[in-house]
This record gives sequence, C-alpha cells and structure tokens, in this order.
Amino acid sequence: MKKLVLALMIFLGVVSCKTNPFTGKKTLNFYGNESLFPTAFAEYDKFLKENKVVTGTSEDASVSRVGQRIAKAAEHWLTANGYPGYLKDYRWEYNLVQDETVNAWCMPGGKIVFYTGILPICQDEAGIAVVMGHEVAHALANHGAQRMSAQTLQTLGMVAGNVAIQDENDRLLFNTAYGVGTTVGGTLPFSRSHESEADRIGIQIMAIAGYDPEAAPELWKRMKANKNGAPMEMLSTHPSDDRRISDLTQWVPMAKAEARKFGVTSFE
Repeated sequence: MKKLVLALMIFLGVVSCKTNPFTGKKTLNFYGNESLFPTAFAEYDKFLKENKVVTGTSEDASVSRVGQRIAKAAEHWLTANGYPGYLKDYRWEYNLVQDETVNAWCMPGGKIVFYTGILPICQDEAGIAVVMGHEVAHALANHGAQRMSAQTLQTLGMVAGNVAIQDENDRLLFNTAYGVGTTVGGTLPFSRSHESEADRIGIQIMAIAGYDPEAAPELWKRMKANKNGAPMEMLSTHPSDDRRISDLTQWVPMAKAEARKFGVTSFE
C-alpha cells in the first residue's frame, strides 16, 4: 500500500506539469478545463441566485466595461506570445453584487464578481482595473487548479505517512507536525507566491488595456489604510501590504513597457 501511494504521487507529479504562459514555468496541475470549468460555472450561477446582483447602475456598468477591456487585453497578450486559443473555453461574465465586504474574485473560466464594498477603495475605473487584472490573472495562470493539485498531493502524503508509521503515538505526532509543516512551509508560501504572481500579471494586463499601472500601488495604499491590522506575512495567505506596494511600484515601468509593445502609450 505504501509503495502504491508513493508511486502514485511520483506519477502524478511527472505527468501533471503544465506550462504557465505568463512565466514559462512548469506548474503542477491535475485538473483540465474540461473538468474544472463546468463545476465553476454551476457554482457561479448558484452564487448569483443566492445574492443580490446590482444592475442598471453606473457602478455595474463600470465593472463590466473594465472587465471586457481586461479580457481583450489578456487575449491580445496570449495570442502575441504564442498562445492563441488559450481562452477558447472561457465564458466571460462580470457581475456586481450588493455586499459591503471588501472583495472580488474570478472563478476558473472567467466568471467574475465584484462586491459593492470594494468600490470605494477602487475609487475609479483605473482602481477597478487593478483589482480586475489581479483576479483575472489568478484564472489565467490556473492558480485554482494548482491549489487543488497541491492539496491532492498533500492528502496522498498524509495517507502514505499513516500507512508507513505503525505506532499510534508516532502517527499522531506525524499528523500534527505534517499539518503545521505543510501549512506554514507549503500551503501559505504557495498561496503568497500566487498572489504576487497575480499582481505582476495583473499590472501588465491592465496597462495593455489602457489603464494607468501607477494606480496599482496607490490602490494598495488605500487598501492598507482600510485595514485595522493584518497577520504576520509568514502566517498569511497573502503578501504583506507593504510588500505588495513595493513590488507593484517596481513593476510600473515594466508594465508600461509591455503596453508599448501593443501600441499603448497613454493611460487612463
């Protein structure tokens, strides 16, 4: 049994690597669009039915308008960099829901929700583009599928450990240590790397869409001011606000240079 589990883990790790088009790196991904998207679309529809969707306002029109420009910019970048048809299974949709939570998200396949609570921090369409670019980047880079794949391997690792360890007390210690170790040493840094990657991809996409990338660090300054406090970065799924502000500030020239490749030289 132990050998079977270990062999399965090795097999999955070897055959399930896919290339991230934005970084060129191989990433662990067991889940293809054909299995992930239908579930995501169904969950999105369910969410919309259970929440109040805002329509007929300037705010929801802004979210849709920015989303369409971000999606078009992403397609331009992917096509120009050798990934035509990458978005063929996407079914873009943009909705604003009445909720004072400061949040937004994009499901695999391009299903996007903004909460009304984040709009005062966004302030304008450039701010919406910062958030939209970041959330869309998570979907484009398959971060959801990567997290699911990592969790699958984590589960297999725990199964292998429990099979291998015969003593009950040792097994209890292993399970406790394994849980803490895989969270602080694996899951949290993994999540933080995804957030930083989405920031870097997102700032490029928003610039290609014609939105000023200088709005990105400014939005995170406002986001920081809106918080009462945050956990230490080591114990958080996200980089610290200061880290994000610093990184985004450094990436502004890079984003503008990328936009120039697509003929974009002025920004909103």
